[in-house]
Amino acid sequence: MSEDQRMARNSEEPPKSGPAGAARWADYLDWIRSEMIRGVLGLTPEQQRTSLVPSGWTPVELLSHVLHMEQRWFVWGFLGEPVADPWGDWDIEEPWRDGVEGRWQVADGVSAEELADRLEAIGARTREVLASYPLDALSSQGGRFAADPPSLEWICFHVLAEYARHAGHLDIVVELGG
Repeated sequence: MSEDQRMARNSEEPPKSGPAGAARWADYLDWIRSEMIRGVLGLTPEQQRTSLVPSGWTPVELLSHVLHMEQRWFVWGFLGEPVADPWGDWDIEEPWRDGVEGRWQVADGVSAEELADRLEAIGARTREVLASYPLDALSSQGGRFAADPPSLEWICFHVLAEYARHAGHLDIVVELGG
């Protein structure tokens, strides 16, 4: 059996060959983002707002979290631009502080489709950033980072790792709920 026959691939995954660098990062971020959207939108509205995990998050809250997370890293973090309510996915003001108890939240009137549209818009902005800056460029100081700003490539690794973790969580929830 050849190696290609042993390797299961999702047909939506970017190809094994192609441009390296920022274009590859953009393709992978687009792919995992669309996987998250497809997973949440594939659930009924009731399933989107039902928690099946001990920590209590719901699929719609997870979708809100990843859109805020990506915006925090690329727009507020890398570009240093102000964003409205950067921690809007949380029910507390400073979720990063040790010892605080917070959780993700989504208002009742916000639909998964609305969050998916917002996430797609954030993704378009991320793609613009990746097309406009070299991967070794450091984040702007004054937005999210006052000191020790990460490079754009580090942010890409971090965001893709966070997406991958959450995509796995969502896969399990979809399987349990379906």
